[in-house]
Parts: sequence; structure tokens; C-alpha cells
Amino acid sequence: MNRFFKICLLTSVLSIGLISCDKAISKKDDNYIARVNNNYLDRYVLEQNIPPQSSTSDSIAMIEAFINKWATKQLLMEAAEFNLSDSKKKEIDELVANFKSELLIKDYLESLVQQKIDTAINKDNLLDYYNQIKNSFRVEDMLIKLSYVNVLNTNSHYNKIKKWFNGGKNIKYDQLEQWSIQMKAYALNDSIWADAFQVSEKLPFINATNKESYLKNNNYFEVKDENSTYFVYVNKVLRKGDIVPYSYLEPSLRLMVLNNRKMELLKQIEEDILKDAKKDKSYEVFQ
Repeated sequence: MNRFFKICLLTSVLSIGLISCDKAISKKDDNYIARVNNNYLDRYVLEQNIPPQSSTSDSIAMIEAFINKWATKQLLMEAAEFNLSDSKKKEIDELVANFKSELLIKDYLESLVQQKIDTAINKDNLLDYYNQIKNSFRVEDMLIKLSYVNVLNTNSHYNKIKKWFNGGKNIKYDQLEQWSIQMKAYALNDSIWADAFQVSEKLPFINATNKESYLKNNNYFEVKDENSTYFVYVNKVLRKGDIVPYSYLEPSLRLMVLNNRKMELLKQIEEDILKDAKKDKSYEVFQ
């Protein structure tokens, strides 16, 4: 059934119980389906708020609820207009006007910033910025660099994979990458920092009570359960209070630099618009 025809049919049925006909609505106003004094509900608005695939019974319930909610809102608005003091209504009008102006200004300034901001960030400049602020960023728990593979105990290539992992010494990363399809899980880049939570997600046998014994610099260990074995090499560990390394902080640093540029640009835009207004006499302060 055509959605618009379905809405028309359902609202016609509902209008018998929900809406008393009013002579103020003429034949040319058939697009209205409800009235509260001088406020009218357009049929199109209703159509946009009723899911097209809903059943007839669901549609009837949703239409009734929508119309009642709309009518309640209109009645409450009229009651508020009548009963609130003029001073309260003036206060609300000022709040609305301020909110509107703030939204307009915010969107306008953001569009200007997007047009003008330089998003290119030189790595040397980023390193300089990191060196200026690094003492403000300390490890909260742990940061770890490690590699691991998880292999089924029944895997026919188990011994080969263990040999390539080589007790964490001169790990054969290229061979392991090529045979990664044989592994349940793996991480073969021990130059990337991960926090303790991320590590415990990958290595579920590590928890808050035992992490100190596992997560140590240059530490190799194997953990076997009934189905698989983890081969793990911990390259380096930073502990609580250590300075957060540049490589871990780099994505955040880029955002911080961009945000600083944005703030400076916004300040400059505001200064320029005020300066231009004074120059062309569209803004002046009376003595």
C-alpha cells in the first residue's frame, strides 16, 4: 500500500476518535490533520515521523501517540505563554536569542577556520613541541613493547613457529609473517607501544596481580593451555611515572598542535574583524 495513502487512511480513521471537525478548516486545508486553537498539524509532518514498513495496528498507535504529543506540546506552550510573567518570558527570549547567535557564530567561525587553517605539521616541529611539554605526560600504569604468537598445540607447524620465535632472540619476523595464517593470533611488531589493558586483551592470562612478573624488559616466556601456546617476547616496559614516549603520544600531539593553531586563528579572526569594523567606521565607541 502506498505510504501516503496508508497515512491518509489511518488518519481518517483516527480523526473520528481523536479530532473533532472544526469549521475553521476548509476543504482546501485537507493537508491538516489536527488543530489546537490557531496551530495546525500538517499531514506531511506526520508522514515523515511514521516508519514506512510498520503494520497497520502499529501505525495507528504511533499516529495517535504523535498527534497527542503534538497537541500536548501546543497546549502547554499556550498555557506557558498565558501564565508566565512578562519578565520570565523576556528572560527566555534573551536566552533563545543568545543561543541562536552563539550557534551562528560558532558555525561561521568553524567554516572560516576550515578554509584558513594549515593542517601540515612538520615532524621536527612536532618533536620540538613534544620536548617542551613531555614532562607533563607521565605513564599512568604501564606501556609495553612486545611480540607474540598464539599457536594451536595440534598445529603441524608448531615446532617450526617456535623455532622462528627463537626464545625472543633474533626473531624471524619475515618467516612468521608469511606463516601467520597458521596462528590463532599474533603481533609481530615490538616497536609499537601498548598499554597494560591492551596487552591483557591480547594475552588474557595477564592480569593486575601477575603483570609485574610477566611484563619485564627483555623477557621471553611461554604460556601453554589445553588448546594452544603463547610465545611472548617483551622488548621494553615503561612503568608508572615514566615520561610517555614520543611515538605513543604522536597522534595526540598532532591534535594538540592543530587545536593550538585553531585557537590562535580564531583569536586572529576576532581581532581582524574588530579592527576592520573600526577602520570602516561600522563600529565605534561613544565617549
